[in-house]
Amino acid sequence: MWSRFFKREQKLPASPFEQLGGENAVRNMAERFYDIMSTDPAAGELLAIHPQPMDAIRQKFFEFLCGWLGGPRYYEEKYGHPRLRARHMPFAIDTKMRDQWLHCMYQVLDEQVEDKDLKHELRQRFTALAHHMINQPSSV
Repeated sequence: MWSRFFKREQKLPASPFEQLGGENAVRNMAERFYDIMSTDPAAGELLAIHPQPMDAIRQKFFEFLCGWLGGPRYYEEKYGHPRLRARHMPFAIDTKMRDQWLHCMYQVLDEQVEDKDLKHELRQRFTALAHHMINQPSSV
């Protein structure tokens, strides 16, 4: 009876970070992404533009993903706004590089994200992000 007099507290939908399982799950995604890039010949050109060893870049990617997925903003706390496109300008990113990056990320999602709706949402978000990073005309 009293419920009609009080507004029910509405819980906000869980962020993708929470839906994935938090930091451990996001770290696993970041690590797996670079494992795939390092071993899959289909990502060879993408791997070639990354400095070796990739320990620092793995950590930065984890920190970025945490905030980007709605969790702690570790990357911003350390480095400021991601400004991804500007930070990647020194690298020639065309549709071929975009496709290699997405190849790795899609494999991570297929391996690690069971919820079909969440996987679909993340594929869309990662695809839009990858398109945004293109800074060169497509190579033929």
